[in-house]
Amino acid sequence: MRITEIREKTVSIASPIANAYIDFSKMTCSVVAVITDQVREGRPVVGFGFNSNGRYGQGALMRERFLPRLMEANPDTLIDTANNNLDPFAIWKTLMTNEKPGGHGERSVAVGTLDMAVWDAVAKIEGKPLWRLLADRYRSGVADQKVWVYAAGGYYYPGKDLTALQDEMKSYRDRGYRVVKMKIGGATLAEDLRRIEAVIRIVGEGRNLCVDVNGRFDLPTAIEYGKALLPYDLFWYEEVGDPLDYALQAELGKHYDKPMATGENLFSMQDARNLIRFGGMRPDRDWLQFDCALSYGLAEYLRTLEMLQQHGWSTRRVVPHGGHQMSLNIAAGLHLGGNESYPDVFKPFGGFADGIAVEDGYVGLPQNPGVGFEAKSELYAAMKSLLD
Repeated sequence: MRITEIREKTVSIASPIANAYIDFSKMTCSVVAVITDQVREGRPVVGFGFNSNGRYGQGALMRERFLPRLMEANPDTLIDTANNNLDPFAIWKTLMTNEKPGGHGERSVAVGTLDMAVWDAVAKIEGKPLWRLLADRYRSGVADQKVWVYAAGGYYYPGKDLTALQDEMKSYRDRGYRVVKMKIGGATLAEDLRRIEAVIRIVGEGRNLCVDVNGRFDLPTAIEYGKALLPYDLFWYEEVGDPLDYALQAELGKHYDKPMATGENLFSMQDARNLIRFGGMRPDRDWLQFDCALSYGLAEYLRTLEMLQQHGWSTRRVVPHGGHQMSLNIAAGLHLGGNESYPDVFKPFGGFADGIAVEDGYVGLPQNPGVGFEAKSELYAAMKSLLD
């Protein structure tokens, strides 16, 4: 049993949308295919992966460091003999050989993308959906049969007025989502409050709305906005300051007692642990948004979940960023609190399996072996192009 080849390419997910910090006019992502010598239904098993939006393609790092390490390793060291399968943890260790501790930046995205493809292959070799494999290995066989999801959108867009924003949110509600999310911090406070009130008129109450600052605010602005948001009783106030400014997050919690969320730009167990130790996050109300595709993959994510439980956090307070099928599988198999969803942006990488509708805020799971990419035709076409 061995990996025979790994292919990667960079694809565009550019669009004219923007949040408070960046625009997406030149956004890219990496797509990878891990080809194995295992055969199922007459074809070699191939695991696919990609990185989440907000970080660019990682082809150079893969080609220069990570792919050579993996392909030069002794194949026998990459086998899980107990399960007669590839060993994602041995593969992860090989990828990270000769990498210094710390510096959890772009390399975490490169490794996370490859790790996704490895787990897709592992589940396909075992003939199970990934969520079922994870539940069997780590949750005594118990998996969630559906996952809570919210619709992320509300980006700033040239010419987008309040009516267009309301129409967008109404379309999410019409498609079965109960909770929606919008961007703030890219306009004045007065204008953002008008936008928030316009959306609440569509979703009924503040508890059906999350707002996301994308790390834009300093502490005075964070507190000013927080005080203005308190009367709306929002579902959460997200990533208000720089993701590594734990002191800002801790201080903000003294002024804003409603739920907050952060973590999508923390790329290791160690950074996540620092947030829990020093960020003042409250396990009874706050939410954690670590994204496996950006943070060294599922091998590291399991270490992060273990750390959270050691610090008294339930995995149900974790709702990953990214809106992709990998996080959906993790949410169902490892008992997370839910998953982000991008119904209209970052296509074809956002969204879930074709034919599985969102019902009253929940989405079901595909039964395909692996992550389930083959059940999403537009995405699978982009991935399969690596094999042409």
